[in-house]
Amino acid sequence: MSHPSPLSVRRRREATGRPVGPARARDPRRAALGGAALAVTLLAAGCGEDGGGADGADGDAAARAPRAELLHKVPSPAAKVRNAAGTMGMWTTDKHFVKADLGKIVGYPLDGGQAAWTVRLGGELCWSTPEATEDGMVAVLFKDPKDAAKGCTRVGLVDLNRGRLRWQREGKEDGSAQMFDEVTIGAGTVAAGGTSGTAGWTLGGRPLWAPEYERTCGVRGYAGEGDGLVAVRDCGSTDHPRLKVQTLDPRSRTPKSTFPLPAGTEYVHVVSVRPLVLAVDDGKAQGGSGVSEFLSVDDSGPRGRLRGRIDAKGGKYGKYTADCPSSEITGCKQLAVDPKAGLLHLATEKPVGSGSDAENSLVSFDLKTGEAKGTVEGTEAGELIPMGLDGSGKVLAYQKSDMFDERGGGVWRLDPAGGTKKQLLQNASETYKVESDMEIGENRYRYAEGRLYLGADEITSPSAGSKAPPLAAVFGRAG
Repeated sequence: MSHPSPLSVRRRREATGRPVGPARARDPRRAALGGAALAVTLLAAGCGEDGGGADGADGDAAARAPRAELLHKVPSPAAKVRNAAGTMGMWTTDKHFVKADLGKIVGYPLDGGQAAWTVRLGGELCWSTPEATEDGMVAVLFKDPKDAAKGCTRVGLVDLNRGRLRWQREGKEDGSAQMFDEVTIGAGTVAAGGTSGTAGWTLGGRPLWAPEYERTCGVRGYAGEGDGLVAVRDCGSTDHPRLKVQTLDPRSRTPKSTFPLPAGTEYVHVVSVRPLVLAVDDGKAQGGSGVSEFLSVDDSGPRGRLRGRIDAKGGKYGKYTADCPSSEITGCKQLAVDPKAGLLHLATEKPVGSGSDAENSLVSFDLKTGEAKGTVEGTEAGELIPMGLDGSGKVLAYQKSDMFDERGGGVWRLDPAGGTKKQLLQNASETYKVESDMEIGENRYRYAEGRLYLGADEITSPSAGSKAPPLAAVFGRAG
């Protein structure tokens, strides 16, 4: 199978018509208000329980939420790039906010400011693991700084706590470095995969297996998480793939469990390893999302068993907004999995209820049955995008900024079990332009210790007369 690069995948998504900018048609509800000032006044007059409950008391919630300012901007690299260049990766530690940059990874104080450390890769970043291990390690895939034409051949392990590159390796076959599409960490293993084959190393950098391309049932990629590692195999052809997902013993790579994907599945993405949750694409996924349905799999036995399935179309009021790369195994965003409660949290494109004034809603699904277990109505202030979970299992969501009303974004804590929401942060109106600029294209959001972090996964050279948006921005309470 021939897979496009991550950047070409993203450009292809834009060609499908998926919205990539913050501009949207003016909502007729807002037009009826006669202007942004009156809209803000009406929001401030809202009432309801503390934190904004299911009755949608957005005005009071916003009034009580801590006001956040723009604390720091990481400027876009000054170097000109052709088309686009990868800067995928953003993490936080106890001491640092860390952002992937052009050919490097940089650690900043949590509030931003002067760089505390820099890991220089030299070559352009192609892929990185979205979450660090418990001891602060992330795996990265990047180009050879001396020969970028070879593609994404370098695999490295970065220590975010110490701000250094632990090691970098190439997987060679017959003396030639092999190109990979993505990299992951799981069960003490760094595994790289792609159309040219796969390779694996221990966290210490010792080779576990060399690149190998299997013509029959070849591994297309890996997904790792904690002490788990799974592989995706294709036993079909380019025109007729036959995919299966295997939970592996990481050292021997022998399968402990195998789950064949339904016939007609063209691509599969691993949303979660423990529990095993898959996002599949039958070639008819809406809007370039890369997902037609979600599957929850019991991989406790030799043959994986389907537990529940969730249609990505979202029922009567539109599809869910989860976003997965077109062809890569990992990298799904805008969703959250709660392994303890056995729930998958998805945001809708439109409100669940036809009479709702909210921009969208959050729906939680039971992974055992695939049935909806709870709903939180969103807010009129902006679309909610799931970022992950807090320590109690509640969903953290970024509220997008509003370019029309010149309103900054914010952060909400959503409780699907009770159908309630509480705003944790409201960005100042002066920040809406920075946020809106950064909401164009591929980006990621993170909330940690009362701060909101926005970061771009790629950079492009600005058009004539325009200024490039920041590479990253930090929002939080001043002082």
